[in-house]
Amino acid sequence: MSSLSAYDLIMARLTEWTETPVSEENDGFDTPDVPAPFVYVEVVGDLLEQQTVGAPGNNLWMESGVIYLHVMTPNDAGSRQARGIAERLTMLFRERPLEDLHPRQMSIGAGDPGRTFGNYYAMTATITWDRQDYTSA
Repeated sequence: MSSLSAYDLIMARLTEWTETPVSEENDGFDTPDVPAPFVYVEVVGDLLEQQTVGAPGNNLWMESGVIYLHVMTPNDAGSRQARGIAERLTMLFRERPLEDLHPRQMSIGAGDPGRTFGNYYAMTATITWDRQDYTSA
């Protein structure tokens, strides 16, 4: 899991998204009775690594991770709608740092085909990020 700081920055940015409902891990989201598009978000921290060596409280730490934006659309409708939503989602992060968190690489589908889950088709937009954190005394 990512740090709380990284998670909060990412989720705050996603409040700008109004096209579909947004769900996150363990939030109790109920899918609509009639299948409709929504986005399921996972924020994963891969690594927290010390970048400098110095006096305690005066060092740079680099945190890196991934945002998975699972675009869920009704089954049997093709992938075009999901691809469009995924592309528009990535634009929320493209060339727009979030304070000390910097989105780096973005992929729609990550080289994998979409998947079916119950009444939904999932196309995932993946965004890698890093965040610089300076310790303080």
